[in-house]
Amino acid sequence: MIPNRTLSRRAALAGLLGAAAAPAAFAQDQYPTRPVTIIVPWAPGGSTDILARMLADPLRSAFGQPFVVENRSGASGNIGSSAVARAAADGHTLLFGSMSTHAMNGALFRNMPFDGVADFSPIALLAYVLNTMVVHPSVPATTVPEFIAYAKANPGRIAYASAGIGSTNHLCAAMFARMTGIDIVHVPYRGGAPAVLDTVAGQTQLFFSAGTQTLEHVNAGRLRLLGVTEGRRSRLLPNVPTVAEAVPGYEMAVWYGALGPKGMPPALVARLNAAINRALALPEIRDRMAAIGIEVADGTADAFAATLRADAAKWGGVIRELGIDMSDA
Repeated sequence: MIPNRTLSRRAALAGLLGAAAAPAAFAQDQYPTRPVTIIVPWAPGGSTDILARMLADPLRSAFGQPFVVENRSGASGNIGSSAVARAAADGHTLLFGSMSTHAMNGALFRNMPFDGVADFSPIALLAYVLNTMVVHPSVPATTVPEFIAYAKANPGRIAYASAGIGSTNHLCAAMFARMTGIDIVHVPYRGGAPAVLDTVAGQTQLFFSAGTQTLEHVNAGRLRLLGVTEGRRSRLLPNVPTVAEAVPGYEMAVWYGALGPKGMPPALVARLNAAINRALALPEIRDRMAAIGIEVADGTADAFAATLRADAAKWGGVIRELGIDMSDA
């Protein structure tokens, strides 16, 4: 028989544990208790900012508190992302980040202020950006294989534009050159707008970029679309081949995702994931995003975490192999 004193101690311990667990459970049930801040680590007007502002209203309706978008740009997204990494893991500060901030910057910069994988709680994959390979019409190629043949016949004579060293434009083209064995010249710009304008003008001949920057020019005949960089054909442009159909293994799937600080309670992550996926399924949001070349996503937080880990490993290896370092840029 267990002595009464032992039973009393066990009962008291159970009561203390229950009391400790109750506030945490209560806090999750009552979430959010104040307005939620969504930090976008870039300036207003970009695709991530547009998506955050579109989702803010349905999330407010779902949780009964405002979801306020705050832009904290700078250092290739590292400033805003670092602020979220340091925030309390209570779900009141969220980040709408991207493949560049969480799968690339860790390899591009020395002395990073955060770990893009370890210091965050992945919540939901938000969307994929339609990413295109376009050329100036002066290039005598209408397909990716024709372009590769032309580039091999003219080594060092084709220039490709990018939004800057270490940008997704740069990595797309550098990986393409490495995998195909072609010799093309990198011309980095300060941002995507001047890069696409110089490609339209023929100062550069090749540009890998989001459809938001290129499709208007493609439709007007100022650029020629050769392919998309995702691993599968886009639902937005099903008749356009992937680059991988000509270059097996090539893939650049540019994504946006919702994250919080590490240590968020799994139940809270699941609630946010479900609410975000419901908002992304709204026809008006899907239609508005498709109109600017963005394909909304869905899925569990665990699936997003797996994507994040896989891309961080993949792009870390590519960046190190290419020898790209932005620490002094």
